Amino acid sequence: MIFDHQNKTITTKRLVLRLFQKSDAVAVTKLCNNYNIYKNTLYLPYPYAIEDALSWIEHHLGNFNANKSYEFAITNKESGELYGAIALSNNQKFNNGELAYWMGEEFWGNGYATEAAQAILKFAFDEKQYHKVFARYFNSNPASGRVLQKLGMKLEGILIDHVKKEKRYEDLVHYGIINSVEL
Repeated sequence: MIFDHQNKTITTKRLVLRLFQKSDAVAVTKLCNNYNIYKNTLYLPYPYAIEDALSWIEHHLGNFNANKSYEFAITNKESGELYGAIALSNNQKFNNGELAYWMGEEFWGNGYATEAAQAILKFAFDEKQYHKVFARYFNSNPASGRVLQKLGMKLEGILIDHVKKEKRYEDLVHYGIINSVEL
C-alpha cells in the first residue's frame, strides 16, 4: 500500500483509491441505483439519482482536509474504472473510526473490497495513528462479514433488531480490530 499525501491516493496491487470527483457522479449513480446494494447498506437511498451522487461527493474533500472522514473511490489501477467506495470515519476524541464500503454488484466476488479494506486499515493505523477500527454489517449480508474476517477483525457483538430496513428489523453485526503496532 502506497499513500500519496499530495494527491490523496492509496495504491494497492490492483487498485487506486482516490477522492471522488463530480465527474464520477454518473458512474456512482449507475452502480448505486441497484436494489441489491441498497438492501445491504444503512444509508444509501433507492432509487438512487445523480443528485444523490453529487450531494454525497460534494463534501468529501472538505471532510478529508478537516480529518472528519476519508471517502475513497475504489478504481481499477489500469483502466480507472470505478468499482465502488470505501470510507473511514475519524472519531478524534476516541482515536478510532468506522470502516464502511460498497461495491458495484458486477464487481462482487473478486476480492476488491478486501484489498481496498486492507489498504484503508493500513492507512488508519500507519498514517492516521488510530487505536481501533470497527465496522458493522447486516446479519443478512454474510459476504460483508467475510471481508472483515479476512482483515483480522474480531466479532465484538450482535445488536439484535437494531435497525429497520424496508419494514423489517435487521441485526447489526459489529467487528473491530486494535492497532497491534501500538500494543
